[in-house]
Amino acid sequence: MTPLLIATWNKGKRRELQQLLSDLPFALMSLDDILGLEPVLETGETFLENASLKASGYAIQSGLLTLADDSGLEVDALAGAPGVHSARYAGDGASDRQRVEKLLGDLRNVDEPDRTARFVSAVATASSNGSIINMSVGRCEGRIAFEPQGSGGFGYDPIFIPAGSEMTFAELPPEIKNQISHRHTALEKAREFLRNLTCDSAAR
Repeated sequence: MTPLLIATWNKGKRRELQQLLSDLPFALMSLDDILGLEPVLETGETFLENASLKASGYAIQSGLLTLADDSGLEVDALAGAPGVHSARYAGDGASDRQRVEKLLGDLRNVDEPDRTARFVSAVATASSNGSIINMSVGRCEGRIAFEPQGSGGFGYDPIFIPAGSEMTFAELPPEIKNQISHRHTALEKAREFLRNLTCDSAAR
């Protein structure tokens, strides 16, 4: 099968991406499978820019078809923050718990009606020479809880309650979360492209 490089160092994100792509006819690889890769800096101002930078950068280094995701949390009461800085919101090297604590601290005086937020995921696919050949974006609307709940997921999952639910992403079973998440929505579009890509290759 054709190799498909999943361009993330985040183990939780990699696990989700691999679950969501597992039924496609690709041999899924991770960055840990390839020696000597240099980290690609996320210097873009949007999720799509960062996803494209990572997909292109790791494709050029590896010579493989590469899929990259950039995602984050936008909180309306914080003017869209942490946004593209979600992973660095509490400083470089901060843990998930530290990021969650900082966000809750910043929202300590915000009442429930004003705690609206959304997760955004941008997915970019690059050919083996680094050219971006597909991009997609997914969103999941919800609100921020007053304290962490649940032990599943990763990142801000323990404090994000998706619309229509009373449980956080960290409380929901993975199969339920994967049906409604921002990453699922973005990847559905990417999956269709990748499936057509393999069909086109097989028809040649």
